[in-house]
Amino acid sequence: MQPNRIVSRDEWLTARIALLAKEKELTRLRDRLSSERRALPWVRVEKPYVFDGPSGKVTLADLFDGRSQLFIKHFMMGPGQTGQCVGCSFEVDHVEGILAHLENHDVSYAVVARAPIEEIEAIRKRMGWRFTWVSSYHNDFNYDFNVSFRPEGVAAGRAYYNYRYTNPGLEDLSGDSIFFRNEAGEIFHTYSVYGRGGEEFLGAYRYLDVMPKGATRTGRTARSPTGCGRKTCTARVAWSKRTDGTTCRAAPAPPIGSGCIDALSPACLSSSTSIPLLPSARRCSSPFMRTTFRSSLTSSTSATRCPARSSRGSGRSESSPCCATKQGFGRSPSRA
Repeated sequence: MQPNRIVSRDEWLTARIALLAKEKELTRLRDRLSSERRALPWVRVEKPYVFDGPSGKVTLADLFDGRSQLFIKHFMMGPGQTGQCVGCSFEVDHVEGILAHLENHDVSYAVVARAPIEEIEAIRKRMGWRFTWVSSYHNDFNYDFNVSFRPEGVAAGRAYYNYRYTNPGLEDLSGDSIFFRNEAGEIFHTYSVYGRGGEEFLGAYRYLDVMPKGATRTGRTARSPTGCGRKTCTARVAWSKRTDGTTCRAAPAPPIGSGCIDALSPACLSSSTSIPLLPSARRCSSPFMRTTFRSSLTSSTSATRCPARSSRGSGRSESSPCCATKQGFGRSPSRA
């Protein structure tokens, strides 16, 4: 990292005050935008969606849990996927500490994925997540809200996502949707956001953005909610939580444009499933990991390769996403 220009305190103060004016304008603009967002018209939800929960069938109305507002995270996880999306996992990780605050403000939070509930529960329990997570495996919820796509649409490279037709690259992508339920029990869809719009719910970015190194090592990697740049797998987020809640120290990132991370440290993988140690002792230094994942990795010590790399030269676009591969990590599109 190259140091910034070194100046006197007075020069720094002059520059800081100039930036403060822009920050205040951004705050005012954000307030206006939030007001316009809340003023959007609503759409009545007529279809009776029924999900699979860990204890049985759950309706969309049930997900409100007695509250009038519902935030749904569309989690990138299809049937048979052995690992979960890195970025979706990073997003829902933010919720654990604020669930009580959301609920106290009349907001319920739920996650929906297309994978069967048995596969979802295996990951939710392994990750230690307490929020409601249900399966849309037996309904069209994901398709109706444009985060899942039929195989023929994926094959044709044309599907509706983020309010435009595009090549989704995968059968499942990420998003967030908001719903309201009135006293008569009617449910309305009020808002949905996709792509980089999901960064609004990633509080860690606000911390990283004010740090000298920022959230990326260079400005060449466009950030996305999945933590991967559109054209590389150098992630924006150094995310190092293990499935047991402990951390694994991260090593420097691979060069921009080098493709996906090819392997994870055998020491890190094996230690996450070893004999329990005190939290202070559960640390490892990985030679491969700058981009580390709080993922559903097993104790396997074999190298994990992203399919996107092997696709080079095969006619596949270099910006093709592969975040929800069987390995559970890789690239994902960054759509502004």
